[in-house]
Amino acid sequence: MSLQTAHNQALRSLRIVSRKEFAALLGPSLSQYRSFATQPEEQQPPAPSTSPSATSSSQTSPSPTSPPSASTASSTEGSGSSSRPSLSRPTPAPRPSPAPDSSSPKPFTYRSRLKFSPDHSFETVIPRLPQQFGSNQRLPVPDETRALLEEIVGTFRAPIRYAFAYGSGVFKQKGYEQNTGDRPMLDFIFAVTHADHWHSINMEQFPSHYPLTARIAGSGLVSRFQNTGPGLWFNAYIPMNGATIKYGVTTVDTLTSDLLTWKTLYFSGRMHKPIRIIKDDPRIRLTQQVNLAHALRTALLVLPAEFTERQLFETITEFSYAGDPRMKLPAENRSKVQNIVSLQEEWFHELYWKLASGIPGVHWSRGKRIVEQDVDGKMKMAHLRKLPLNLLTHVEQRYLAKSPEFAAMKEGDEAAFWLKVASDDELPTAIDSSLRDIVRGPATVQSLKGIVTAGAFKSARYSLTKVGKWWKGRS
Repeated sequence: MSLQTAHNQALRSLRIVSRKEFAALLGPSLSQYRSFATQPEEQQPPAPSTSPSATSSSQTSPSPTSPPSASTASSTEGSGSSSRPSLSRPTPAPRPSPAPDSSSPKPFTYRSRLKFSPDHSFETVIPRLPQQFGSNQRLPVPDETRALLEEIVGTFRAPIRYAFAYGSGVFKQKGYEQNTGDRPMLDFIFAVTHADHWHSINMEQFPSHYPLTARIAGSGLVSRFQNTGPGLWFNAYIPMNGATIKYGVTTVDTLTSDLLTWKTLYFSGRMHKPIRIIKDDPRIRLTQQVNLAHALRTALLVLPAEFTERQLFETITEFSYAGDPRMKLPAENRSKVQNIVSLQEEWFHELYWKLASGIPGVHWSRGKRIVEQDVDGKMKMAHLRKLPLNLLTHVEQRYLAKSPEFAAMKEGDEAAFWLKVASDDELPTAIDSSLRDIVRGPATVQSLKGIVTAGAFKSARYSLTKVGKWWKGRS
């Protein structure tokens, strides 16, 4: 999927109908973004003309094996040079092809399974995002932390398209104060183009990062195993550059798909919270902006008419933990959501304030901690219809199964159906249940995959660490 395709999907997901909202999403780069949406970074070369003048000029062009003549080179520089006499040797007329012989066997013809569009050249022209687009995603960290993160990512020889670090090792979190000496593990996510190729290079450079079973199986089986569940392979407890790291590997297609549709909420949920981008990619930056807008609209549908910004941040943070089996087992701190938000409000504000100020019906003044929103049925319906596809489908199925009245209304008048759903008092409960259904399956599969990807010893060590966090949260 190219950047232009991601751009089209993002606009369909946002369904922006308000100029004010569009300007708020793009910031001061609205005019630049319009040019980005319509023009590539480099103009495509014009298609060859079929006019008689073009035909005659092509007949006087030099052959590929001979150097270009002076007249030919000058004719490409200006229109006035076309009157000069041509010194190049005329191209002979093509010989007529012989008639096919039915008695001779037909020559073998290779049929490529690649489908090329006649409108595209072989050189990919990638549009360029405006410089200020997605500036809310560039969250600052201390210089020492930034240098360490960049040094670690730069150590990998395998090509990484997009990389970010997240968690308590990057941003302050309650329970991990620096003076305790309990330095948490640094968590990374790498988005790559081809997982098989990436693991092959990485296994050669860092074979100790993989368990013995993975090294025996090879990069092909590793990449196929990676595709199960949310589509992620984790290598944990890796000592590197004086720190202990855990890094997950996914593909750019898997990441952008989850950011747009919330297919698993595994990546999109983590990226609802503050992250430090180390290697950026325009396609992911665009879809991440859509993901943040999705999180904001979902939170507005479950919150009352007036709430604090901390309530907003805790509601958004809780999306990725709803349905996670670790929250029910003794495997995660029960106060994790509050611990994340309590010391990271500044970064949450940077992520969401500009987006929220551009959504119609939301009143959040700069410097104010109280947020107000219009909660009439039509405004809530506008938020509801712009939810990510997977979440919207889950909510719709719940209401269709809830009562025959909703099913009949959906068949008769779809707009009236969504207005009734948006006005229903049980909508927040339906959204919460839908989020749990989305998260539960992929989170469970990924937890079980960790036993294979990390190996028995590292899995036991990781489990003991999580139990310790659970006990700390309980006390």
